Formats: sequence, C-alpha cells, structure tokens
Amino acid sequence: MQYEWILDVLTDLKAFAKVNGLTALAEQLDDTSLVAASEIAQFVGETDGGPGTDARSAGKLHRGFATGNNT
Repeated sequence: MQYEWILDVLTDLKAFAKVNGLTALAEQLDDTSLVAASEIAQFVGETDGGPGTDARSAGKLHRGFATGNNT
C-alpha cells in the first residue's frame, strides 16, 4: 500500500512518546492514526473505483498496522 508508511511513522512516534512518559502525546497520536487510517482507506476506495471505506474497515486497517513490531 502506498500510504502505509504514514501509519508506520505515527506508530513509531506513539511508541517513543509512551517510552518517554509523554502520555497525552501518545493518546493524541493514537487518535491521529485512526484519522489517517480512515482517510487513507476512504481515498484508496475512491481511487479504486469503489465507494469509500467505512469507519469499521478503517479501524481494521489501523489495528493491522498498530499491532506491528513498532508498538
């Protein structure tokens, strides 16, 4: 996927924030990751000729990246 690097960067930043006691930032980055996953899923759905992806699918996309080795 063309945009997965964005989610990887956000996941790395969130992990750094957690390790360094920046809890508010870590929570904000988690929210930001959800927004990014939602927008990416919607954009990819629209550019593939289908309808945009709903929030449930975007959440699955986000969780797929958030559970990687970077957390």
